[in-house]
Amino acid sequence: MQILLIPGFWLDGDSWGPVTRDLEAAGHTVHALTLPGKRPGDTDLAGIGLRDHVDAVLAVVDGLPGHVVLVGHSGGGTIAWAVADARPQRIARVVTVDAIPMPAGTCINDELPVEGDAVPLPDWSLFEDEDLVDLDDELRAHFRAIAKPEPVGVAHEPTRLDDEARFAVPVTIIACEFPAALLHQAIGNEREWAGELARMQQLDIIELPTGHWPQFTKPAELARSILTAIQP
Repeated sequence: MQILLIPGFWLDGDSWGPVTRDLEAAGHTVHALTLPGKRPGDTDLAGIGLRDHVDAVLAVVDGLPGHVVLVGHSGGGTIAWAVADARPQRIARVVTVDAIPMPAGTCINDELPVEGDAVPLPDWSLFEDEDLVDLDDELRAHFRAIAKPEPVGVAHEPTRLDDEARFAVPVTIIACEFPAALLHQAIGNEREWAGELARMQQLDIIELPTGHWPQFTKPAELARSILTAIQP
């Protein structure tokens, strides 16, 4: 299977390293993506928006044969869902890692501190305790060393969804900070942020208790969860 790994804020394709190796060892072809604004030499982030990241992933999808699996971490889950909306017939499954596909018109996060055209990795004190579970001092230092500023347009631009055929695409949520019961409760209570989940024809949830960055804190377990999600 062709698997596209879409990183969340501040991260590039290399951040998936151990996960990529485990998926490849299982026989899959993996494309760990680095998106516009976070590639070597990218310094001008002005004008880079969410749709630019979606279009970058679409270009990879369109260049591959057959069906593909999209795996999106955090904000990458929003990108993956928008790609599924644009190419529903090409996507075998969307896997979101500690992320929930959000309704059209919502943005990934417009509350993070901005510096010019960028959203740099903020101080750890700005994150919730649940985000930082298992992210010890060594992992925090590694994360900060490799972190790249996120284009502010990616954080602030509302997502666009146009094709209801996306709801036929199977979705698996790998839930790290929140239990599956919380999602089921939100769907049952018709919470607005769970509106996309409520309309999905096939939604699976795999619990992987850890913080918001399992590719750092539990990479082997994350790879196994992805393999479980995509197995026939």
